[in-house]
Amino acid sequence: MSELIAVLAGTPVDTQMGVDCLAKAGLAGLAFPMAQDPRQQTAFQISSREEKSAAVGAVLSKARSRGCQKAFVYCNSLSGAVDFSPMAVETGMTIVTPLDVYRDLAPRYRRLGLIAANAQGLAGIERTLFAANPELDLLGACMLPAVLSIEAGQPPEALVEQHHLPELAEWFRLCGMEALVLGCTHFPYFKEALAKRTSLPLIDPAEEMVHRIMG
Repeated sequence: MSELIAVLAGTPVDTQMGVDCLAKAGLAGLAFPMAQDPRQQTAFQISSREEKSAAVGAVLSKARSRGCQKAFVYCNSLSGAVDFSPMAVETGMTIVTPLDVYRDLAPRYRRLGLIAANAQGLAGIERTLFAANPELDLLGACMLPAVLSIEAGQPPEALVEQHHLPELAEWFRLCGMEALVLGCTHFPYFKEALAKRTSLPLIDPAEEMVHRIMG
């Protein structure tokens, strides 16, 4: 039996997306959602540092009791709201987050567009990108309504149209952005549909995250 990897994310929907992402690489994920819906997840992200650390610490402890020695944090917003570095040291677990990928990504670009679920996620990614590349020009937008549409199962093509994502991508392009970061792990859901409607490269950190968790 392959080793179990704890998948932490915001809601049951994106947590399952993380499990599915690992499964494509032949890895077994065990789901640990931190909230029941996107609004509850946003409320969790703006709770106190102590509350967030305690909640995540309890989940990691439960994951270890289930045999997980690695954690795959499939949530940009959660990664920005909680500092997982000391938790990796405390638990002895290998913990991979999207922010690990962004640290390596930032020096490759001069101008990046970024869409995230909410301002908490946007701020966490922004801090990481700027720490890795202080000269980076960054434009950002929050897209919680798109996340709610994904949770509701709206078809990707209809979602892209309803939320004017091609127009948003075109605004980023006209502002000189070199690529658009999909800064929410819900967003690969519409990546293919949006890619057909924009010439701007779309950056999804999931593939590199899988390589890191396998390493």
